[in-house]
Amino acid sequence: MAISRRKFLGSLGATIGATTTGALTKAYGATNKHFKGYPEGFGVLHDTTKCIRCRKCEQACNEVNKLDKPERPFDDLKVMDQKRRTGEATYTVVNKFKGSLDVFAKKQCNHCQEPACASACFVKALKKDETGAVVYDESLCVGCRYCMVACPFNIPAYTYNDPLTPKVTKCTMCLPRILEGKLPGCVDICPREALIFGKRKDLVKLAWKKINKNPDHYIEHVYGEYEMGGTSWLYLSGIPFEQIGMREDLGVTPAPQFTAGALGTVPIIVGLWPVLLTGVYAISKRKEKIASQEQEEAVQKTKALATNEMNEQLSKLKDKMVKEKETAVQNEVKKALEEAAKKAEEEAKAAEEAKAAEEAKAAEDVEAAEEAEIVDDIEAVEDTKAVDGTNAADDAVKEEE
Repeated sequence: MAISRRKFLGSLGATIGATTTGALTKAYGATNKHFKGYPEGFGVLHDTTKCIRCRKCEQACNEVNKLDKPERPFDDLKVMDQKRRTGEATYTVVNKFKGSLDVFAKKQCNHCQEPACASACFVKALKKDETGAVVYDESLCVGCRYCMVACPFNIPAYTYNDPLTPKVTKCTMCLPRILEGKLPGCVDICPREALIFGKRKDLVKLAWKKINKNPDHYIEHVYGEYEMGGTSWLYLSGIPFEQIGMREDLGVTPAPQFTAGALGTVPIIVGLWPVLLTGVYAISKRKEKIASQEQEEAVQKTKALATNEMNEQLSKLKDKMVKEKETAVQNEVKKALEEAAKKAEEEAKAAEEAKAAEEAKAAEDVEAAEEAEIVDDIEAVEDTKAVDGTNAADDAVKEEE
């Protein structure tokens, strides 16, 4: 894992400071002193008997924390056919547990009063906030992942898919929203009030009030009141907690009391830590330099390939445009020739029709002239007959005389 200069110097300064004062266990590790948590700290009471597996809490968590969308939508309830755990992009999950009836329980960071993850973190990247939330400072984390090993609830996850800036992820109890006076996203959206937010001390009282009021409905135990020194996330159940995936072998001893002895040996080896960090930093910088060179070469190669591809595409586009232009010109010429031929054909047809009309008219004129000549001949004959008749009459008169 690449370590930034900021992280390296911060970790180095922290370890050197702890070495010179000899107080690393007091400042960063666990102690034998029992810390009961902040009296005004907040928490959440999860009444599993009211959970209806709507998964709206998962959706709200995803949206509030701006996490990657899951492959399967939140209204897909078949995901509960298999037991799920929290992950780098899933801060909370609702699981189904078999009983006389199906029971559903939400899982996320329990925000312990004395967090095992914080006691195992020697650079103090994890700590208990006075609001009750266990918070994480990415800038201090060195990626040792001791917190993942230490957590008895198997909650912290690691972004292995992010090689450049990996980090630990988990539920933050929506601390930014709490500081704004808002409810955690999951609590705010729950339609059945299966999640109740408030001061932890008040939630403990409320939980016992529910149990005493409905003893046949609840197991007589508030999970998280004392487990591992107590947690800020409390649970009520109608069936044994082990049947809804909760560990009942943790006892009431806070995690730091278990880790105090182990972490007490840290000052012995802390003098070697700067040397180790120096070596890691040097190796990291070497890797970063090589990676930078490889990245630059890859960029140049990509740019060259992109330029060649662009030129090739431009050449193809140019050829295509030339061909399209030639085709367009040919089509226009062909169209013009076809129109010219059509026009010539129409003109020829019109000329033929005009000629035929003239010939028909000429024929009619000839026919009319011939008919007029015949009429004239007939009239001449008739005139001749009339003259002949007149002459005959005159001759007859003369004879009688």
